[in-house]
Amino acid sequence: MEIIHVMHTARSATIEIKDGGRHFTLRPYTIRLNGKEYGTSEHTVTSLYGLKPDTEYLAEVLADGVKQGEVSFKTDYEFVTLDVTKFGARGDGEHDDTHFIQAAIMACPKDSRVYFPAGTYRITSLFLKSHLRMELAEGAELRAFTDREKFPRFPALIQSYDETDEYNLGTWEGNPLPMFSGIICGVGVEDVVIYGQGTINGNASKENWWNNPKVMNIAFRPRLFFINGCKDVTLQGVKFCNSPSWTLHPYFSSNLKFIGVIVENPADSPNTDGLDPESCKDVEILGVRFSLGDDCIAVKSGKIYMGRKHKTPSENIHIRQCLMENGHGAVTLGSEMAGGVVNLVVEDCIFRHTDRGLRIKTRRGRGKDAILSNIIFRNLTLDHVMTPLVVNAFYFCDPDGKTSYVQSRDPYPVDDRTPSIRKMIFENMECTNCHVAAAYFDGLPEQKIEELVMRNITISYAENAKCDVPAMSEGVEKSSKRGLFARNVAKLTLENVKIEGQVGEAYELIGVDELNQE
Repeated sequence: MEIIHVMHTARSATIEIKDGGRHFTLRPYTIRLNGKEYGTSEHTVTSLYGLKPDTEYLAEVLADGVKQGEVSFKTDYEFVTLDVTKFGARGDGEHDDTHFIQAAIMACPKDSRVYFPAGTYRITSLFLKSHLRMELAEGAELRAFTDREKFPRFPALIQSYDETDEYNLGTWEGNPLPMFSGIICGVGVEDVVIYGQGTINGNASKENWWNNPKVMNIAFRPRLFFINGCKDVTLQGVKFCNSPSWTLHPYFSSNLKFIGVIVENPADSPNTDGLDPESCKDVEILGVRFSLGDDCIAVKSGKIYMGRKHKTPSENIHIRQCLMENGHGAVTLGSEMAGGVVNLVVEDCIFRHTDRGLRIKTRRGRGKDAILSNIIFRNLTLDHVMTPLVVNAFYFCDPDGKTSYVQSRDPYPVDDRTPSIRKMIFENMECTNCHVAAAYFDGLPEQKIEELVMRNITISYAENAKCDVPAMSEGVEKSSKRGLFARNVAKLTLENVKIEGQVGEAYELIGVDELNQE
């Protein structure tokens, strides 16, 4: 068994216990730090807190008193700690602590931390700065107000003085639109770590942010965590809950890490995606647990205007050891992805009680830069996932979504409006208690899905499997055929794919040019 050092700060560290488990270890372990028992863990990705700065540590992992592995690390140097209560924050759950906390953030020197002891701190928007370390202790909660008048507003496109460029600040669902600033918000900052055992609570409900959620009221709803044009940002351990809209939304940012974070929103909360990297590069999502009311992870790159202008894909995204529960899709690509999604790997994860495992949403009109390339899903456990794999090139979003241009199965000319789906690999997946369909791939007739590979996959159905429409597109009828449906695929490879249970038709293939099957 291998123990991996993932990261550390001056006061915390994260290790990965590689015993073959996915999100959960195969057995419980005891962790010992410098010879003293620290605690127990049943998670492959485990964070350690209460450490001393500038100190060498030996972390040992034991099972039944027998050492299974170890790893050493040295915590970072720390200059000072700024306790927010010393700046006037009360943490009593009533008074507005925003101003006092912001003062501590702005006063924090490099190699130092802003510290939240246990308590409930009422806030609106907090703005990050570069070279910041912010720790929420166990029992510390940042709880947001919900009065719209208290929140700053970000305009959408702001034209430059010489009228040659523009500043894109506000965004909503892939378009440049006015928005409320994020509850935790960073613009153009770098080298930031937010960590700890505390909670950031958006305090949203159907009495406030979730009431008439699609209607712009002064501005569009804030995200719980929003960064724009940032780099080298890490979230470790903190719980995020009750977000007004998308929970974690990095935008045109790079070198991001989300490690051991918890994202929780009610199952009926509207548009509360867990983590939506949009036009972001080099993103690591490790050991995160999602339970919410929309997609767990939704990778995006803007609607038509943003994709065409900036041509910035989301790329080099690595998702490992995560648990996705109760969402619409475990991992969704699109539908706002006019800039493309390139090099995405999802592995060693558990999906359960989600509508879909992978969900790709695209359509005519997204444009020639809306390229999906090198998408890999491997070593996954799916349970009670309605349809494990869905690729839908006729997704009926936007006002024109149900027009013949978007929905017709007749070929249209390939032009600047035509998106493309290239190679996707799915391997080593065990899917149990499924409904509706094993997999549903529906490509454009004029621009077929270039290549699909399915290898070492077992799919079985729930005892009373439901029949339904497996994807949001016109002309798809309910059917008892719950096998693999593939239409308009240039090359399809099936190796050791088993579909078990009552199925009307195991494989329904239409317009598949090349089939390699074992």
